Amino acid sequence: MTRPTAPRATPGAKMMYLIKRKPTTSREELVAHWFANHMPLVIERQHQSAAAGKPHATRYVATLFQADANGEYPWDGVAQLYWARALPKPKAPFGHPPADSFQQRAEAYWPWATTEYVIMDGALPSGPNTLNAPYPTTRSGFYKSTFIATAAANVAYPAMFDHWLTIHAPGVVKAMQKVGGFRYVVSHSIDPANEPYAGMAELYFPNADAWARFVGELPSDGFERFLDLPKTLVFRSDTEMVGIP
Repeated sequence: MTRPTAPRATPGAKMMYLIKRKPTTSREELVAHWFANHMPLVIERQHQSAAAGKPHATRYVATLFQADANGEYPWDGVAQLYWARALPKPKAPFGHPPADSFQQRAEAYWPWATTEYVIMDGALPSGPNTLNAPYPTTRSGFYKSTFIATAAANVAYPAMFDHWLTIHAPGVVKAMQKVGGFRYVVSHSIDPANEPYAGMAELYFPNADAWARFVGELPSDGFERFLDLPKTLVFRSDTEMVGIP
């Protein structure tokens, strides 16, 4: 049997920013300041850089994670910005010191550089606001599962990533197609040995029932041996915030 060819990577780098609120900040407060005060500043900076011919993000989307089964939020969400190349690690995390009201309420956060692979390219319709500033805006009407993969100790990352894309991903696609799943995106750490996570998978379904059926359809392919399962996180979402489409 011929082994599937790995999918083509999205050009450039997908920079992730995992966000967690401070203990004194409510979930609602974090989201309000993220959307109303932080996203417009990020959008404006990217537009200014683009107009000046400087490096800038060409897309900006944030996912809001729901609480886990215990009602906890290991992370509140993730911002994703697409750049022509990976950004270097800064000397200090973003938000230290805070530059806006959102960063006052969130824990300081580091950038995480990844390479994206769009395995299933189902559409996520989203248009600009019509009665306010065009962006940021929101989109919903889907059920999203986000896996943040922690690698097992002493894992061989090339073997892990190859298995993920050529063996595990095709099985995921088949199971998703059976239940109506429509979008599947995998992002691999560019420097996995120096990041807390090896990668992220984002799976979109029409509703929670489709996700539940998918779990029953997904076959085991041995990918688990590459993972530190207790430290691998799974989040549910039904809302994304769009800053630059």
